[in-house]
Amino acid sequence: MIPISQRFVASQSARSCARALSTSRLVQSHIGSSPIKYTSEVKIQHIPTAFSTTDSRFFDKTTLQVTGPLGTRTMPIEPYVKLDFVKSKIAGGDTELLISVENSELKRQRQMWGTTRALINNCVTGVTEGFSATLRFVGVGYRAALEGGRLALRLGYSHPISMEIPEGLKVTVPVPTRVLISGSDLQQVKLFAAKVREWKKPEPYNQKGIFINDETIRKKDGKKK
Repeated sequence: MIPISQRFVASQSARSCARALSTSRLVQSHIGSSPIKYTSEVKIQHIPTAFSTTDSRFFDKTTLQVTGPLGTRTMPIEPYVKLDFVKSKIAGGDTELLISVENSELKRQRQMWGTTRALINNCVTGVTEGFSATLRFVGVGYRAALEGGRLALRLGYSHPISMEIPEGLKVTVPVPTRVLISGSDLQQVKLFAAKVREWKKPEPYNQKGIFINDETIRKKDGKKK
């Protein structure tokens, strides 16, 4: 009778061989293969020039320019990513942008396939609808205001905090405990919101601090004597 340990090793070896000899086709990117639909108010141009002439990381990447009612966004396109524009046969209909890669069996190309599609879709959304983030100030004396084109924060420190507003973002303060950040670049909106939050992160005991959108934290009980 074969010992259990030897049977386990034999079964593991058989499974490894089966995986190595598998000829099943790799699953394609479900995100990357989804078309991007956009209206006539959006103009997308694939410019065959280097995204940057000073940064060596972008020498071999072409430029994609997305223009809409809220501005213009640009992003780099990998050399193995292909873009196909399919115009609607109906006058004034939506145009579809199809994204593909040269070899979907390569891991790097599969990864960038879905990533590129998501970034382009963010650009289209940014120049049409825009992105926004709401900061809520919870705490006694916590408030914000716009002073001289800068965001001034009063968070219980001995001095107010003055933050420069990045170019391309719009910041409004409807009430002292609310700050609205909007812009066409999702990454820039989230990054500035995170920088403001860094000055007073929400703490779990009194649940005070700066909260982003519908952010909540679980309340912790203090140490009991």
